[in-house]
Amino acid sequence: MSGFGRTRPSRRRRRMRWLRAAAIAAPLLVALWFAGLVRFARDIPSPGPEPDRATDAVVVLTGGTDRLDAGLRLLAEGRARKLFVSGVYRGVDVTALLRLSRRNPRDLECCVVLGYAADSTVGNARETASWMAKEGFHSLRLVTASYHMPRSLLEFHRAMPEVEIVAHPVFPERFKQEQWWRWPGTLSLLITEYDKYLIARARFPFESPNGEAPDQAQGAAVLGGGT
Repeated sequence: MSGFGRTRPSRRRRRMRWLRAAAIAAPLLVALWFAGLVRFARDIPSPGPEPDRATDAVVVLTGGTDRLDAGLRLLAEGRARKLFVSGVYRGVDVTALLRLSRRNPRDLECCVVLGYAADSTVGNARETASWMAKEGFHSLRLVTASYHMPRSLLEFHRAMPEVEIVAHPVFPERFKQEQWWRWPGTLSLLITEYDKYLIARARFPFESPNGEAPDQAQGAAVLGGGT
């Protein structure tokens, strides 16, 4: 009985220590998260002069007609040899896409390639990496929304570390970058994108560029080398 009596207070003390630690850590974590959000918002690209250099390819991530319009304009201006549109719905072909963007299919149809395999930013990066390798290309201009650019660059550099990537953000009207905290829709979108960015950063140490765990990737390489 005396031993049991000494155990219960000990457990209570441990529980109280954990609760006190949690009470101290929670506000600190919230403050760190909020500081990161502010920095993330600050680092989102702002409107400015476009990089004037040419690349092997222009890559557009689906998600808005402004992205496709920008990609097609860059191709028409001769900024790249080909345009790759990643994440296209199955059933949509090049002709339909060009007509949707009010372009004459005969002008650019030869140089536009559609990718149907991706349904996420990770998928966009892997699909594009496969296509770039097949084409033998070494540089690309990445076209996506400004708020999506940090995570896209993270995933694309991860999937293609040897490829030069030029960021080409577009600026949707619905995203109010100036004083973003005053616009509920923009704030919600920014928080969602920031959380996805944090998850992407946290995932990288445990994943190889092709999506496998590091030990799986190493095993696949050994098996491949032995065949």
